[in-house]
Amino acid sequence: MNYDKLMIDTIDKLDHVPSLLLHSCCAPCSSSVIERLTPFFDITVLYYNPNIEPYEEYLTRKEEQKKLLTLIPHKNKLNFIDADYDNDKYHEIVSGFEREPERGFRCYKCYKLRLEYTYNLAVKDGYEYFASTLTLSPYKVMPWVNEIGLSLEKNGCVKYLVSDFKKKDGYKRSIELSKKYSLYRQDYCGCIYSKRDKIDE
Repeated sequence: MNYDKLMIDTIDKLDHVPSLLLHSCCAPCSSSVIERLTPFFDITVLYYNPNIEPYEEYLTRKEEQKKLLTLIPHKNKLNFIDADYDNDKYHEIVSGFEREPERGFRCYKCYKLRLEYTYNLAVKDGYEYFASTLTLSPYKVMPWVNEIGLSLEKNGCVKYLVSDFKKKDGYKRSIELSKKYSLYRQDYCGCIYSKRDKIDE
Protein backbone atom coordinates (compact mmCIF):
# COMPACT_ATOMS: atom_id res chain seq x y z
CA MET A 1 0.00 0.00 0.00
CA ASN A 2 1.32 3.44 -0.94
CA TYR A 3 0.83 5.25 2.37
CA ASP A 4 2.57 8.38 1.13
CA LYS A 5 0.08 8.74 -1.72
CA LEU A 6 -2.79 8.17 0.69
CA MET A 7 -1.45 10.96 2.92
CA ILE A 8 -1.13 13.31 -0.04
CA ASP A 9 -4.71 12.50 -1.07
CA THR A 10 -5.90 13.31 2.46
CA ILE A 11 -4.02 16.61 2.51
CA ASP A 12 -5.32 17.58 -0.93
CA LYS A 13 -8.90 17.22 0.35
CA LEU A 14 -8.43 19.46 3.40
CA ASP A 15 -10.65 22.55 3.39
CA HIS A 16 -9.19 24.09 6.55
CA VAL A 17 -6.14 23.81 8.79
CA PRO A 18 -6.93 20.90 11.12
CA SER A 19 -5.29 20.13 14.44
CA LEU A 20 -2.80 17.26 14.49
CA LEU A 21 -1.35 15.49 17.51
CA LEU A 22 2.00 14.20 16.28
CA HIS A 23 3.74 11.56 18.33
CA SER A 24 7.48 12.12 18.03
CA CYS A 25 10.12 9.51 18.78
CA CYS A 26 12.95 12.07 18.68
CA ALA A 27 13.93 15.50 17.41
CA PRO A 28 15.84 14.32 14.31
CA CYS A 29 12.93 12.23 13.01
CA SER A 30 10.41 14.96 13.76
CA SER A 31 12.39 17.64 11.93
CA SER A 32 11.56 16.69 8.35
CA VAL A 33 8.06 15.55 9.35
CA ILE A 34 7.26 18.94 10.85
CA GLU A 35 8.74 20.68 7.82
CA ARG A 36 6.51 18.65 5.53
CA LEU A 37 3.28 18.97 7.53
CA THR A 38 3.38 22.52 8.90
CA PRO A 39 1.87 24.09 5.76
CA PHE A 40 -1.27 22.01 6.27
CA PHE A 41 -1.80 21.40 10.02
CA ASP A 42 -1.70 23.04 13.42
CA ILE A 43 0.78 20.62 14.98
CA THR A 44 1.21 19.63 18.59
CA VAL A 45 4.27 17.46 19.10
CA LEU A 46 3.75 14.79 21.76
CA TYR A 47 6.87 13.40 23.37
CA TYR A 48 5.78 10.04 24.78
CA ASN A 49 8.58 7.47 24.70
CA PRO A 50 8.63 5.31 27.83
CA ASN A 51 10.84 2.78 26.03
CA ILE A 52 13.93 5.00 26.11
CA GLU A 53 16.65 4.05 28.59
CA PRO A 54 18.59 4.97 30.55
CA TYR A 55 16.60 7.87 31.99
CA GLU A 56 19.43 10.31 31.23
CA GLU A 57 19.14 9.36 27.55
CA TYR A 58 15.40 9.96 27.70
CA LEU A 59 15.95 13.44 29.13
CA THR A 60 18.61 14.26 26.53
CA ARG A 61 16.31 13.33 23.67
CA LYS A 62 13.41 15.25 25.20
CA GLU A 63 15.50 18.42 25.55
CA GLU A 64 16.62 18.08 21.92
CA GLN A 65 12.98 17.84 20.89
CA LYS A 66 12.15 21.01 22.77
CA LYS A 67 15.18 22.77 21.28
CA LEU A 68 14.15 21.87 17.75
CA LEU A 69 10.71 23.40 18.21
CA THR A 70 12.31 26.75 19.05
CA LEU A 71 14.41 26.67 15.88
CA ILE A 72 12.43 25.11 13.05
CA PRO A 73 10.25 27.42 10.91
CA HIS A 74 6.55 26.66 10.93
CA LYS A 75 3.69 28.11 8.91
CA ASN A 76 0.90 27.15 11.31
CA LYS A 77 0.78 26.53 15.06
CA LEU A 78 3.49 24.39 16.61
CA ASN A 79 3.10 23.31 20.23
CA PHE A 80 4.60 20.72 22.55
CA ILE A 81 3.29 18.24 25.11
CA ASP A 82 5.68 16.52 27.48
CA ALA A 83 4.18 13.19 28.57
CA ASP A 84 5.07 11.07 31.58
CA TYR A 85 8.07 8.74 31.35
CA ASP A 86 5.98 5.64 32.22
CA ASN A 87 8.94 3.24 31.86
CA ASP A 88 7.34 0.59 34.09
CA LYS A 89 4.40 0.42 31.69
CA TYR A 90 6.76 -0.22 28.80
CA HIS A 91 8.46 -3.12 30.57
CA GLU A 92 5.08 -4.54 31.52
CA ILE A 93 3.84 -4.69 27.93
CA VAL A 94 7.06 -6.18 26.51
CA SER A 95 7.46 -8.76 29.25
CA GLY A 96 8.22 -12.13 27.69
CA PHE A 97 9.55 -10.60 24.49
CA GLU A 98 12.88 -9.33 25.76
CA ARG A 99 14.88 -11.64 23.46
CA GLU A 100 12.96 -10.68 20.33
CA PRO A 101 15.19 -9.22 17.61
CA GLU A 102 14.91 -5.59 16.61
CA ARG A 103 11.82 -5.12 14.39
CA GLY A 104 10.26 -8.16 16.06
CA PHE A 105 7.00 -8.44 18.03
CA ARG A 106 8.45 -6.52 20.99
CA CYS A 107 8.71 -3.51 18.69
CA TYR A 108 5.12 -3.97 17.56
CA LYS A 109 3.95 -3.80 21.16
CA CYS A 110 6.05 -0.68 21.71
CA TYR A 111 4.56 1.04 18.67
CA LYS A 112 1.08 0.11 19.88
CA LEU A 113 1.70 1.48 23.38
CA ARG A 114 2.81 4.84 22.05
CA LEU A 115 0.12 5.13 19.39
CA GLU A 116 -2.65 4.19 21.83
CA TYR A 117 -1.46 6.88 24.22
CA THR A 118 -1.41 9.39 21.35
CA TYR A 119 -4.87 8.42 20.19
CA ASN A 120 -6.40 8.59 23.68
CA LEU A 121 -4.91 12.02 24.28
CA ALA A 122 -6.09 13.19 20.86
CA VAL A 123 -9.63 12.09 21.75
CA LYS A 124 -9.47 13.67 25.19
CA ASP A 125 -8.21 17.03 23.90
CA GLY A 126 -10.31 17.17 20.74
CA TYR A 127 -7.72 16.88 17.99
CA GLU A 128 -8.89 16.17 14.47
CA TYR A 129 -5.94 13.97 13.46
CA PHE A 130 -3.15 11.98 15.06
CA ALA A 131 0.04 10.59 13.53
CA SER A 132 3.55 9.41 14.37
CA THR A 133 7.07 10.16 13.18
CA LEU A 134 7.87 6.46 13.53
CA THR A 135 7.25 5.91 9.81
CA LEU A 136 10.27 8.06 8.95
CA SER A 137 12.86 5.63 10.25
CA PRO A 138 14.11 2.84 7.98
CA TYR A 139 14.67 0.83 11.18
CA LYS A 140 10.95 0.69 12.00
CA VAL A 141 8.28 -1.57 10.50
CA MET A 142 6.28 1.14 8.77
CA PRO A 143 3.22 -0.99 7.82
CA TRP A 144 2.75 -1.97 11.48
CA VAL A 145 2.64 1.67 12.55
CA ASN A 146 -0.05 2.45 9.98
CA GLU A 147 -2.04 -0.68 10.73
CA ILE A 148 -2.15 0.20 14.42
CA GLY A 149 -3.10 3.81 13.69
CA LEU A 150 -5.89 2.78 11.33
CA SER A 151 -7.24 0.25 13.81
CA LEU A 152 -7.47 2.99 16.44
CA GLU A 153 -9.20 5.31 13.97
CA LYS A 154 -12.01 2.75 13.69
CA ASN A 155 -13.17 3.89 17.12
CA GLY A 156 -14.50 6.89 15.21
CA CYS A 157 -13.27 9.80 17.31
CA VAL A 158 -10.05 11.01 15.65
CA LYS A 159 -8.67 10.45 12.14
CA TYR A 160 -5.33 8.78 11.69
CA LEU A 161 -2.98 10.41 9.19
CA VAL A 162 -1.37 7.50 7.36
CA SER A 163 2.21 8.14 6.31
CA ASP A 164 5.48 6.89 4.98
CA PHE A 165 7.66 9.84 5.88
CA LYS A 166 10.71 8.13 4.36
CA LYS A 167 9.32 8.98 0.94
CA LYS A 168 10.33 12.24 -0.76
CA ASP A 169 13.79 11.74 0.80
CA GLY A 170 12.29 12.33 4.23
CA TYR A 171 14.94 10.40 6.13
CA LYS A 172 17.76 12.07 4.19
CA ARG A 173 16.20 15.44 4.89
CA SER A 174 16.03 14.66 8.61
CA ILE A 175 19.79 14.11 8.61
CA GLU A 176 20.32 17.43 6.83
CA LEU A 177 18.10 19.27 9.32
CA SER A 178 19.79 17.57 12.25
CA LYS A 179 23.10 18.97 11.05
CA LYS A 180 21.58 22.38 10.42
CA TYR A 181 20.17 22.62 13.96
CA SER A 182 23.03 20.71 15.64
CA LEU A 183 20.71 18.03 16.96
CA TYR A 184 21.91 15.07 18.96
CA ARG A 185 21.45 11.90 16.90
CA GLN A 186 21.34 8.71 18.93
CA ASP A 187 22.99 5.50 17.70
CA TYR A 188 20.30 3.09 18.96
CA CYS A 189 16.52 3.05 18.86
CA GLY A 190 16.02 3.79 22.53
CA CYS A 191 15.16 0.69 24.53
CA ILE A 192 17.73 -1.29 26.50
CA TYR A 193 17.22 -4.21 24.13
CA SER A 194 18.13 -2.20 21.03
CA LYS A 195 21.15 -0.88 22.92
CA ARG A 196 22.08 -4.46 23.82
CA ASP A 197 21.81 -5.53 20.19
CA LYS A 198 23.89 -2.54 19.10
CA ILE A 199 26.65 -3.52 21.51
CA ASP A 200 26.49 -7.15 20.33
CA GLU A 201 26.98 -6.22 16.65
